[in-house]
Amino acid sequence: MQGLVLNGSKNIFEVECDDGFTRNCAIKGKILKVSQNYYNPIAPGDVVELDDSTLEEEKGMITALVPRKNEFVRWNIKKREPQLLAANLDYLLIVTTPEQPPFRPRFIDRALAQAEYQGITPVIVCNKFDLAENSNEEFHERLRIWEDIGYKVVRSSARTGEGIEELAHLMENKLCAFVGQSGVGKSSMINVLDNNVVLKTGSLSQKYGRGTHTTTKGSLIHLQLDEALMGGIKGCSADIIDTPGVRQFMLHNISAEKLALYYRDFEPFIGKCGFGMSCSHINEPKCAIKEAVEKGEIYKDRYESWKRICDEMKNNICSD
Repeated sequence: MQGLVLNGSKNIFEVECDDGFTRNCAIKGKILKVSQNYYNPIAPGDVVELDDSTLEEEKGMITALVPRKNEFVRWNIKKREPQLLAANLDYLLIVTTPEQPPFRPRFIDRALAQAEYQGITPVIVCNKFDLAENSNEEFHERLRIWEDIGYKVVRSSARTGEGIEELAHLMENKLCAFVGQSGVGKSSMINVLDNNVVLKTGSLSQKYGRGTHTTTKGSLIHLQLDEALMGGIKGCSADIIDTPGVRQFMLHNISAEKLALYYRDFEPFIGKCGFGMSCSHINEPKCAIKEAVEKGEIYKDRYESWKRICDEMKNNICSD
């Protein structure tokens, strides 16, 4: 029998099984070889094999992991190990805000690079867009840059409903995951997408403008999309993995030297430098990427973002 992992921690996972029961399942032998390099071997969205002979109504044993279509991972600074956040995604929804918490474009650029590395289609969701009229031009320019590069950007507001219909249609019949800083409104958007789901939402720290953690572990939630968002059509559904808010997103399995490979706008120029694939794109002459920046074919903001992230990776820090 197979089952879909909804959530879990340590060695106990809530699994929605093919026979209609949802069970708390442990990993038989405690180690799955395919995931032994992660401190959490299974993530929401994983499909697992179960031991039929040991199944009880509320308990079961996981014997194997069905090969993943993809996985979304970050480097967990506290644990000093990679952390699986979600698996088998159709879209990664990277959530940001114009303010409250403050806009962090390099957070987005890191998450975009990680998604590119892992073959997941990313979508940038700017929640609380009703606050954007007070934002500086840099914020709006960043959104335009990502769109020009080819990324989809959804401007939304869980409070006013702006963009939520567009988001619902994007998510229909898909498995998506929200990733973003604490306080960007991931839980609020889920509450608006499905009126039957009531997730706890947090307030922002008055001193720092940062969100408090209301989601402590990732969970897969089956949504019945509000029919008002779907043109009056009933029964539309979507699956969303609500990941815990993170203040810092550190890349996993991508070195500073390879980061340019996962910047979509750099791709046409990779390997065309005078020093070929050995070019650092910093000081060398005849660098195709630097020439593209000078010609406006690569936005200067993206180049500066890439350069700063590379510096931070080399120094093993993450400033935002």
